Amino acid sequence: MADLISEAESPTSKAPPSAPATGDTPAELPLVELLFFAYRDFVSEPDALLAKYGFGRAHHRVLHFVNRHPGIRVADLLDILRITKQSLARVLKQLVDGDFVAQRPGPTDRRQRLLYPTGAGAELANRLLEMQSRRIASALSDLPPDCRDTAEMFLRGIIDAGERDKVARLIAR
Repeated sequence: MADLISEAESPTSKAPPSAPATGDTPAELPLVELLFFAYRDFVSEPDALLAKYGFGRAHHRVLHFVNRHPGIRVADLLDILRITKQSLARVLKQLVDGDFVAQRPGPTDRRQRLLYPTGAGAELANRLLEMQSRRIASALSDLPPDCRDTAEMFLRGIIDAGERDKVARLIAR
C-alpha cells in the first residue's frame, strides 16, 4: 500500500518548497515589492551621507528622534525604536563621542538620561530630513492634490493597530 502513495503526496515528504501557484500569489505582492524598492531609495541618499561619518541607519533613527524630541528619555527612545538597551548603547556612545548627541540627567530623577542634539547633531539630522522630505514631496507632487491624506492613511494602516494612537501623538508634537 505504501508503494501507491507518491513521495509528493506523502505527509512526511521532505520535498523542497516550490513557488506558489499563480492563483496563490497575493494581490498585494506588487505593493509589497514597491515598498521594498521605495524604502531602498528612500534611505539611499541618507545612507551615503551617514557612511561619511561611519554611521548607519540605527544612528539615523536615533538622531532623528533626538532632534525631533530634544530631552527625550532613553527609555522612551527604546520604546519608539523597539531595540535593545545594548544596541542603543553602542549607537548612542558613537553619537555622544562624536558630539552629535548630549546626555544629561533628569531634573527630578538624576537616574534618568535625557538626550539632546548638539549643534552638529541637529545639522546632520536636518540634512538627512531634507533629503527624505525632498523625495516624499517629489512623489506627492506627481499625485492629485487630494492624495496626500490617502498616502498618510495607507502608511498609518501599516503600523500595528495597537501602536497607531501612540505614533499619532508622537508625530503630532
